[in-house]
Amino acid sequence: MQKIFLYILILALPLAGIAQKSQRYKIALIDLMLLKRQKLSALPLAKELNADGIEIDMGSLGNRETFDNILAIDSVREQYLQKARELNLEIPSLAMTGYYAQSFCQREHYKESIADCIATMKKMQIKTAFLPLGIQCDLKKYPEKRPAVVARLKEAGLMAQKAGVVVAIETALSAKEERRLLKEIGSPAISIYFNCSNPLKEGRDLYKELRILGAKNIAMIHCTNKDSVWLQNDPQLDLHKMKKILDRMKWSGWLVVERSRDAQRPRDVKYNYGANVAYLKKVFR
Repeated sequence: MQKIFLYILILALPLAGIAQKSQRYKIALIDLMLLKRQKLSALPLAKELNADGIEIDMGSLGNRETFDNILAIDSVREQYLQKARELNLEIPSLAMTGYYAQSFCQREHYKESIADCIATMKKMQIKTAFLPLGIQCDLKKYPEKRPAVVARLKEAGLMAQKAGVVVAIETALSAKEERRLLKEIGSPAISIYFNCSNPLKEGRDLYKELRILGAKNIAMIHCTNKDSVWLQNDPQLDLHKMKKILDRMKWSGWLVVERSRDAQRPRDVKYNYGANVAYLKKVFR
């Protein structure tokens, strides 16, 4: 009887692996937006809110050469990895959100910060980094900064490719312009972190933008809009339509909730992100 049970169990193991791999869309939260930037307690909170994973921030930049990154400490990093294993929670990406306010195209020690992020990714076996070009390197407002942005992203691409990871950038450009930018950079290790709120803010057709950009150019998606209402109540964002588009594109990956908080209760983390995760799972599962 024991032999029969063992045989059944062995047969079931590869099937379990196939089921896990076949999960087309996964839902993640962000420690920064949970008001727990680089705090271990963000992980159990994400699990409580039924997320599949959590994006962890690299910490602030300020006037330092690199991020205020506690994950560089071996004991702290191991706590994160152990807690993630305990909770069966994935860490799909590290976020360099310090570059929202800092200038990636002018900062003297940008290489050190990229190298820090990539080193942490390798130690944590994380494949994607999020790099926003931010306010000061907005290529729509400041097209003259394009040569500096391209040159630095080429360098970042070389570093990422050597490490076997991807740096996913967020820009203010249209999908057509982003494709042009990626071609100019010419690195398979630089991709786009698509943010739904950007085309909506600019009055562009979100669904057309996804199709133009194409599945191979999208590393991850910030499935979010500006803070106003929950995703399920947002008249600007039709997630059922978005899913159909992504299905047709054969895209699969992480949908990461950034904002879309109820404007009346923006700091109520459980209230906002619990509802948004639940709705995303209802639509995309």
